[in-house]
Amino acid sequence: MTKLAGLIGFPVAHSVSPALQQAAFDYHGLDARYEYWETQPEDLANRIASIRDSEVMGAQVTVPHKQATLEFVDTITDDVRALGACNVLANEGGTLAAFNTDVTGFVRALKEDAGTDLKGKRVLLLGAGGAARAIVLGLAREGIASLVIANRTVAKAIEVGGVASGLVAEIGAVPFEGKAVAEAAAGADLIVNSTTLGMSGVGGSVPLIAAAIPSTALVYDIVYNPPDTPLLMEAKKAGAQTLGGLAMLVYVGAESFEQWTGLKAPVAVMMAAAQKALAAKTRH
Repeated sequence: MTKLAGLIGFPVAHSVSPALQQAAFDYHGLDARYEYWETQPEDLANRIASIRDSEVMGAQVTVPHKQATLEFVDTITDDVRALGACNVLANEGGTLAAFNTDVTGFVRALKEDAGTDLKGKRVLLLGAGGAARAIVLGLAREGIASLVIANRTVAKAIEVGGVASGLVAEIGAVPFEGKAVAEAAAGADLIVNSTTLGMSGVGGSVPLIAAAIPSTALVYDIVYNPPDTPLLMEAKKAGAQTLGGLAMLVYVGAESFEQWTGLKAPVAVMMAAAQKALAAKTRH
């Protein structure tokens, strides 16, 4: 019997997750298929119920369902509880377990692909949306010295910063506009974009130009399509080190694969498949 896994979200057709997961299944010779499971909010309960079927291993969950999914699962991890969101479901004999691998995937990319030690770093985080809470938790656990969150609604930035309360000595919030962001960037060792600005199909760019980016900073954009976002292009002009979002996507996917199969994820194979799929999407 062919085993199934899929990506639950709306929309999902832009994602390269199916390509990298299928590559991992094929590498291990598994009779398994990874599918796009585009799901409207009103269909979420039925979609998640179907994951309990014996042929389904689990699912990855993306926007806008990371929070709402928790209503329909049986067990959650401490990270899911802390964040109020999950991104992976595993079918454990008809019991649905929810995990959040965004925290570890985000940090792993910084460590393995950018060679960064986060301890004592001063961080500017752009955006306080869905991805931000997991990023803040990951940064806080690594011992950063300070965190400033820039967001259109400053109150939301303060609320998201609360995830790091007691773990980070200095936590601040500023408006998401040019002058405030530039001032916060001036003292930053790491600048992270957690918004969708600059994403293919979304457009726009964050309010940060090359002149405001320290050449000593690492600029990390979790957007992976296009590989060179407007922010990363500005960072390169400033002479700063850059990191795109594809590594995080692959590491998050690798951990998902391991939850479903109990096998070691072939990360290099998954990365190559993701790069190939992304190149195909950017040509169209």
